[in-house]
Amino acid sequence: MLPILMSSLIPKKIGNMTYKIEKDESIGMKVPVIIYANEQLLEKMISDRTIKQAVNVSTIPGIVQNVVVLPDGHEGYGFPVGGVAAMDTEEGMISPGGVGYDINCGVRLLRTNLKENDVRPKLKELVVDLFNSIPSGVGSKGAIKLSHSQLDEVLVKGVPWAVENGYGTKADADVCEENGQMDNADPNKISDKARKRGAPQLGSLGSGNHFLEVQKVAEIHDEEAAKRLGIEKDQVTILTHCGSRGFGHQVCSDYLRISEQALKKYNISLPDRELACVPNTSEEGESYRKAMFAALNFAWSNRQMITHWTRKSFERVFKQTESDLGMDLVYDVSHNIAKIEKHKINGENKSVVVHRKGATRAFPANKDEVPKKYRDIGQPVFIPGSMGTASWILLGQPNSMDLTFGSTAHGAGRTMSRTKARKNYTESQVKKYLSDKGIVVKALTRDGVVEETPQAYKDVDSIVNVSHELGIATKIAKLVPIGVIKG
Repeated sequence: MLPILMSSLIPKKIGNMTYKIEKDESIGMKVPVIIYANEQLLEKMISDRTIKQAVNVSTIPGIVQNVVVLPDGHEGYGFPVGGVAAMDTEEGMISPGGVGYDINCGVRLLRTNLKENDVRPKLKELVVDLFNSIPSGVGSKGAIKLSHSQLDEVLVKGVPWAVENGYGTKADADVCEENGQMDNADPNKISDKARKRGAPQLGSLGSGNHFLEVQKVAEIHDEEAAKRLGIEKDQVTILTHCGSRGFGHQVCSDYLRISEQALKKYNISLPDRELACVPNTSEEGESYRKAMFAALNFAWSNRQMITHWTRKSFERVFKQTESDLGMDLVYDVSHNIAKIEKHKINGENKSVVVHRKGATRAFPANKDEVPKKYRDIGQPVFIPGSMGTASWILLGQPNSMDLTFGSTAHGAGRTMSRTKARKNYTESQVKKYLSDKGIVVKALTRDGVVEETPQAYKDVDSIVNVSHELGIATKIAKLVPIGVIKG
């Protein structure tokens, strides 16, 4: 049985794995809310504030068409995580809470020519080397120190800066979302506090649900697409999940405060102050966008540096070059971002500000935004699970443009708070559970293991099944962890 909500907030089933909350002007809704989930996932959303938060988002001035809640949706700061909202570029808003604190948290996948049998004998050595090479944990510092002017370059250039400085190749930038660089980023829109937090952290993993995983390809669901991505059965891959660290967090904090202070100026009334937003074309809106773009570039550079050190670890352990090991970047995609895109709104193409918070872009084939390498098949999508379960490679499909503003889920989504996980599980329990599955884990702290116990997360397979069945993004391959690095 689903929990009871006030009647206007009860989602009604309108199709396969599709639920709707009709627009209710009496509570300020400007558009309906559409939820894509199975009944179990919906039940979890109703048990926290996910649905209420999505309804709150629907009251933001200038919002168009509908609010989307994806199958991994859960309660967040103001906006639900696993949410997508599009705003009219002229009359709509831009919201720091609609992007989140970890600006450009995202996922990138590296392939190798190695098979599980090649890696197993050296797995512990590899995990230790990776752990020692890639700084992780709360406040962790990267391996390079940036001057004021160097940080500015990172913020403006993104991945191309890393490539110019020897941390990868142009081929890496070619398979990043936006080629790893948003134009119009402006370091002058960044506070000194954000600079101080960010400058020492480039090239670090961070803590919480961020990780680097050595994985094996367990299942192939689309042979042709997998081949195009360089993916095959039993192959070893490396998935990295992290974002803009303390830098992005501070940018969000700074602009949430600015947005809150501007609400009165623009006569904006909201049901929750955490939704604080400003007109997209306002001075404050332009400033946030330029600062957010700088944080996007920081995060892409951050993942690029981690990729470089990952390659060096593999070279040391396997005594082969990264080229011999075939360590090509498959793709890098963000899941906390706001960008102007063209979408069909009420039958006509319009420019809108698409906020994806805990949502992955999933564009289909023949879209200019998809790298040339994949343009004829569609955009790769990565959905990481927990450290004891699978992650998935999907491929964006045309239905995403019709249903979700070209988006799909971004991960498993938590079902248990970190506090509850610490109460219910011990480090030895979690490590034994992982060891029994053949997974080697190395973490900086006890809490880093316990808080991320696989039991704290939703079933990633069920989330992927919703996306696949709706034709938003379809299954290519299933990856399972064999080695995990946590902060």
